[in-house]
Amino acid sequence: MIQVRGLTKAYGPTKAVDNLTFDVRPGIVTGFLGPNGAGKSTTMRMILGLDRPTAGTATINGKKYTELHQPLQHVGALLDAKWVHPNRSARSHLRWMAASNGIPTKRVDEVLELVGLTAVAKKKAGGFSLGMSQRLGLAATLLGDPEVLLFDEPVNGLDPEGIRWIRLFMQRLAAEGRTVMVSSHMLSEMAQTAEHLIVIGKGQLIADTSVQEFVDRASGATVKIRTPQLDTLRTALTSQGLTVREDGTGESSLLVVGTTTDAVGEIAAANRITVHELAAQRGSLEEAFMKLTGDSVEYHGAGFNTEGGNN
Repeated sequence: MIQVRGLTKAYGPTKAVDNLTFDVRPGIVTGFLGPNGAGKSTTMRMILGLDRPTAGTATINGKKYTELHQPLQHVGALLDAKWVHPNRSARSHLRWMAASNGIPTKRVDEVLELVGLTAVAKKKAGGFSLGMSQRLGLAATLLGDPEVLLFDEPVNGLDPEGIRWIRLFMQRLAAEGRTVMVSSHMLSEMAQTAEHLIVIGKGQLIADTSVQEFVDRASGATVKIRTPQLDTLRTALTSQGLTVREDGTGESSLLVVGTTTDAVGEIAAANRITVHELAAQRGSLEEAFMKLTGDSVEYHGAGFNTEGGNN
């Protein structure tokens, strides 16, 4: 488990991270989200002992990273896939890391096979594409078979097959009981990968919740109901104090805001209204993220309306 308590990092009068407190629990993939400049990388660097906090603590299974003996056997981290010496081969790079942490040499070939780099194990890392570098970085995180894993933008440079592979791989690692923390700007991918979210903006905590709760918090629970008795249904719903609006699709359906499918279905049944469709409607993670972090974006680009003019 990763525990962050009152974590703060100040550069003069500016706080890059401001009194953050959260836990990253084992057994699930936790997404770490925020706009550019939110303090995500600084937070991860403090967890890994690369930056010293101005205040607060970050511990891994109860210890600071700097207190861990042979840390690669406890924590694996991928923060920068291109930090490898360009003249070292993939195998040489991993053998050096293994030797520094008392890891058997045979583990090097095991992780190279796991990430699909066996065929290029003897090639210099300087000639690797970004996707290959990401795979080598992933191999390094797995080298010590650690209980805790941190990834910063792990799917950068990967093709669709590679993105799907790493998603399933991270979920498998979490299912084994490991602690997995992933920072990414690819929100559609995070919606499929993570179960829990830590969301920050301007160095402060915005949300510490499940993915579904985060989306519902932004969009609210909405139910779509389709029926040939539209007017009767509308009257029945509004008489119960529910907010109803047109679906806008041209179908004989309504959207009911702030309720559940059970509640809407029971009202329809009580009024003997025929129902052809009853379904919960939820927004996307991207929509929720934009709505809840809008005030925390440091730089805004010019917007455009649907006709191409500036807003």
